[in-house]
Amino acid sequence: MYTLPVGYFKFHKDAFINYQLNRWYSLGFTRKEDIEKVGKEIKTFEDYVRGFIRLGDEALAEKRIRNAAFYYRAAEFLVDPEDKQKLALYNKFLELFYQGFVEDGIEQHKVAYAGGFLPVMRLAPKGGATKGTLLAFGGFDSFIEDFYCMWAFFAEAGYEVLAFEGPGQGGALRTYGLPFDHDWEKPVAAVLDHFKVRDAALLGVSMGGYWGIRAAAFEKRITRVIAFPPVYDWMEMAGGFNRGLVDLLMKARGLMNWMVKMKMSNGKLRHTIKQTLYLTKKSEPIEAVEWMLGMNKDHLHSRLVTQDVLLAGGEHDAFQPPMLMEKQRKALVNAKSVTVRIFTKAEHADQHCQIGNIGLALQVMSDWLNTK
Repeated sequence: MYTLPVGYFKFHKDAFINYQLNRWYSLGFTRKEDIEKVGKEIKTFEDYVRGFIRLGDEALAEKRIRNAAFYYRAAEFLVDPEDKQKLALYNKFLELFYQGFVEDGIEQHKVAYAGGFLPVMRLAPKGGATKGTLLAFGGFDSFIEDFYCMWAFFAEAGYEVLAFEGPGQGGALRTYGLPFDHDWEKPVAAVLDHFKVRDAALLGVSMGGYWGIRAAAFEKRITRVIAFPPVYDWMEMAGGFNRGLVDLLMKARGLMNWMVKMKMSNGKLRHTIKQTLYLTKKSEPIEAVEWMLGMNKDHLHSRLVTQDVLLAGGEHDAFQPPMLMEKQRKALVNAKSVTVRIFTKAEHADQHCQIGNIGLALQVMSDWLNTK
């Protein structure tokens, strides 16, 4: 079992950069002094990338393999998709990750899917008897290796863990060319079929919380589902006027495309748009907006979810706020049960995906699974 740090720190004055720095620290395989050092040097995304590459080089020279792996991963995160460094850093991260955790008995599998393959990390349950299978995945541009601290926790707790990358993620995209698809029940079914699993709990992290609910609506081999946190529908945070305006602008494709391009002068938005186009193998900014809008309450089919559901999130989540969690709760009208857990600042767990106290979130999820 890996000991995870507690606390959400002021590593940087910019909220987005500060969240990313806390993320790499909170996941358990970086050093606080290194994160503090690089945080002081960052003024631009380019500074961030250079700083983490340097930390990776230093850690590698000192044979701190796990640190090096996650520093290269942190650098890869903000590299422009068109930069050749992106794939090189990805490959370096994977090589060092599996080198650094070679003694953990991680099994690497690939599941045939849509003319390519889905990478799967399997962890056998520790201590003999198994509590069952936990199917797990991250969100947006995550890799399965990012959340290894979570998967290892559940394996230690007695679960067979099958963590996979769906289309558009990690190696499914980079190695096998599979673009994103919101119909997540399809990759879930492929993994369940491959491993001949008839009954599994499901954990979706970040945007994976949306895809987990969608998968549970159509795949009944999933018997318990954890949305960590749920998305439901981002447009539900907008007023009726704004929703109508967006609908109107999406019909004026040329105008909308131009407006998004103009707003891409903002570094964070530019990164999000370009990364979305990379993951979906699209080219026009409006197509990134369409992808985001595709994660909506109608596509989710919440009424078809009949399983036990845990909705978990932070009170100050800037990406998937509690407002959406409450709407998701109300929409699960046919679920066997719905449990809501909102983590607080006092618990050091109020941020997105409980960065600051992941260990507490994992214990809450484990306790909930044990009751179900």
